[in-house]
Amino acid sequence: MSGSCGENSIARLPWLVLSRKVCGVSAIPRKPLWLLPNLLSLDAPLVAVVWLYLFAKTWGVSYNPSHGYVVLALGVWVLYVADRLLDATLHGDSPRCQARHQFHHKHWRMFVAGALIAAIGALATVLMKSPVAIFSYLIVEGILVAGFFAFATFTSSAVEDIPYAKNILAGAAFAFGTALVAHVYLYDRGIRDLLLSREFQAFAVLCILNISAIDLWEHANRSPDPEVQATDELSLTLPLTLLGAAAFFFAVQAGQHSSRPFFYAILTGAALLLVLNRTRARFSMEALRVLADLALVAPALVFLSFPSS
Repeated sequence: MSGSCGENSIARLPWLVLSRKVCGVSAIPRKPLWLLPNLLSLDAPLVAVVWLYLFAKTWGVSYNPSHGYVVLALGVWVLYVADRLLDATLHGDSPRCQARHQFHHKHWRMFVAGALIAAIGALATVLMKSPVAIFSYLIVEGILVAGFFAFATFTSSAVEDIPYAKNILAGAAFAFGTALVAHVYLYDRGIRDLLLSREFQAFAVLCILNISAIDLWEHANRSPDPEVQATDELSLTLPLTLLGAAAFFFAVQAGQHSSRPFFYAILTGAALLLVLNRTRARFSMEALRVLADLALVAPALVFLSFPSS
């Protein structure tokens, strides 16, 4: 989900032209069609909606209205647009500036207008159709989101640093926001039950590692030091392996319980990220960003392969 600016990041797309003024781009870059969801910030809402379905099926949510999926998609999209516009404004000259930041900067009026409309639509839907209990969940989500944007705005890490604290907040906020839309309809449970659930915790770790993966891959690419590259490799391989082992243990322990397919989906996501980590030299950073998102969407196929799901 991140990348550097410059000629190496320039690809082709016939009708999308990015700004020459942001991040020092000196040519007119065009991007490939498969990068379009990333440029439009549609990748994260897709991941959120997919995992909301997995949470709802796993927890046996009997009533999970379609407007919940719409609200989640709109909310995630608004936050991602805000994050990318903020990054483009505050760190436009940083080597971490990427194609999606360029695109958001060039079309900022369109994105601001779209985000305002989406935010109003999501808020109105929540007020009119969601249960009152959702507001206590949203307070927690708001704290996580505020913490993330506070880190993004008021902390300045060097290009050489990996923003682990910000990534942890981003992953936790994404996972909690996704899970709460299903959990709020479990009327006999509360926020504490959600936070202590293995499903939420496993998904949160997967999200954090997914976000951190791009930073680690970029960091390794920028460094000519083999020891730094090896450290970055281990920094991702070890936690992904531990997550995969934990997910396998939870799946076996669940037996025929409804959570078994969920943990196999977590295991699949961790395994796909491990494969990407080992083969990343074959792909551009832009391709890795898209593939990292697909690594969180593909596990749904494993989940759906179980008859109980």
